[in-house]
This record gives sequence, C-alpha cells and structure tokens, in this order.
Amino acid sequence: MDFQARKEANATVITLAGRLDAVTAPEYERRVQELVNGGDSRFVVDFDGLSYISSAGLRGLLVMAKLLKTKGGQVRFANVKGAVKEVFAISGFNALFGMDESVAAALETLS
Repeated sequence: MDFQARKEANATVITLAGRLDAVTAPEYERRVQELVNGGDSRFVVDFDGLSYISSAGLRGLLVMAKLLKTKGGQVRFANVKGAVKEVFAISGFNALFGMDESVAAALETLS
C-alpha cells in the first residue's frame, strides 16, 4: 500500500494505492492515528489507486471513523470504484460513509 497525505484547503487528503489488507492495515491505522494526534480532524480518503480492500482494511476505516468521532472530526471517501466499490456495497460501508465522485467534490462537501 502506498499512503500519501497532503493538506488541501480545509482538510487532509489521504491518497491510497495498491492493497489495504491484513498486511497493510496496521500501517494505515498507525499513520491515521499520527495525523489525528497531530491535530487533523477533517479528512478525504482518495481510493482512486486502491485495487483491493479486505476485511482488515475495512476495520482500519472503522478505526479511523471512531477516532474522528471522539475528536468531532469528519471523513469523506472519494473515487471509490471497481472491486473496492463492490466490497463497500456488500459490507454496507456505502451507507456508513459519505462518498463523492472526486476529491474536489469531497472537499466541497466538507466545507
């Protein structure tokens, strides 16, 4: 998994690529924890480059949501497509998280 974080106008954009699975989910959780502990509370997660997500990856996203809930934060998902979109639909994650067609749309929704 490739994990990149950058500041945009009103949020931190996390760009993921590769696989979010049992091997990479702990790193994802650790990096998100560092960002939240550093004061970030508004996120857009860009799934454009993510080709696979497992139940461990889904758990990592839930961990992020719980962390943000305690801080009064928000998260939106962008560019969820293909196999990842199917997993979100099957697991019900598409009803749990706000999703947008692009990072720009997600940032607009957060503002």
